[in-house]
Amino acid sequence: MDSKTDKIDVWLDCDPGHDDVFAIIFAAYHPTLNLLGISTVHGNASLSHTTYNAGSVLTAIGQPSIPIYPGASSGLVRPAAHAVDIHGQTGLDGTTLLPVPFTGPKSEPAIDAIASALLQTPPGTAWLVATGALTNIAQVFAKYPALAGHIKGLSIMGGSVGSSFTPAVLGTVTEKDRIGNWSRWAEFNILIDPEAADQIFSNPVLAAKTVLIPLDVTHLVLATKDVQEQLRNGKEGTGNTTTLRTMLVELLVFFAKTYADVFGITDGPPLHDPLAVAVILDGVSGHEIPFYDFKGEVNGTRTKERFEVRVVTEGTHEDAQNGSQTGRTIVRLLPKGEEGVKIPRGLNIPRFWSVLEDCVKRADEVNKQNSIK
Repeated sequence: MDSKTDKIDVWLDCDPGHDDVFAIIFAAYHPTLNLLGISTVHGNASLSHTTYNAGSVLTAIGQPSIPIYPGASSGLVRPAAHAVDIHGQTGLDGTTLLPVPFTGPKSEPAIDAIASALLQTPPGTAWLVATGALTNIAQVFAKYPALAGHIKGLSIMGGSVGSSFTPAVLGTVTEKDRIGNWSRWAEFNILIDPEAADQIFSNPVLAAKTVLIPLDVTHLVLATKDVQEQLRNGKEGTGNTTTLRTMLVELLVFFAKTYADVFGITDGPPLHDPLAVAVILDGVSGHEIPFYDFKGEVNGTRTKERFEVRVVTEGTHEDAQNGSQTGRTIVRLLPKGEEGVKIPRGLNIPRFWSVLEDCVKRADEVNKQNSIK
């Protein structure tokens, strides 16, 4: 950025989704981010539900003018699969406080809208963030290959590394250690369209600009009871909660129960998706949320790690449920200095929660101003 007044242009591709709600709030209300638009994709629920949910969330946070573009309703070559056990039938079960969307989605195809918006930004400045299946993302770079060289970065919430990549607890499946969430081996966003993910990670131009936020990182960031209490009442703990805060806590309570019931994670649900937005701020002076892309220190020197990522595409969704590695992300540490995918091993978690709370506070202030008018 040229100055503190400049903003980072961001496009968010998502499938709302309880944790997507917080990604939207983060992207819409962080003072140094400029959310250009939102595209929706199949995933946590059907495309019709995720599109409706995006509009409802933008209305709830006082940002109904941010445009929404519906994208792919199924994978590149696979049928859609949804996370009903985790997010409910609508994708945002657990609250009655979500409003009817103030405006409807746009008619322009999502991949055209993404490319148009990002190609209008200065070269090497804008970020594309993906928190759902990578179908739209694969399609936009296939149709507009020059976009890969134009953007600054691609941030993806997806995949899982395993092998004690971080200290995170990923849960158990039939008393066996797991590295995935939708299956023993695979994370949901990657598994439901592994072909799309494989296209992204095998593109050398994109790989060098990609940050992958896997379950190994997101499971370090749990929305515990203390986090939920701060979200309800703010940092000051005044007890003067708002409709927005009540809605957010209700969503987290539902999310927490499904994670406890399905995965045995009882401390609180991992807040996956906003981390893919937060990592944009890694290294941004005055607004940094540090993410740690190194393992230990050698003689006081931190050597950044970069990885090759490949995706197992053989097999069906059903095969994955029966133990196959379909959708698994397999990573290989690259030699020092070689370009590849950045996969952090951790982050400054208190800093993340503090910044997210500041974004919710700004949303509250906008909602208050809107109600006065």
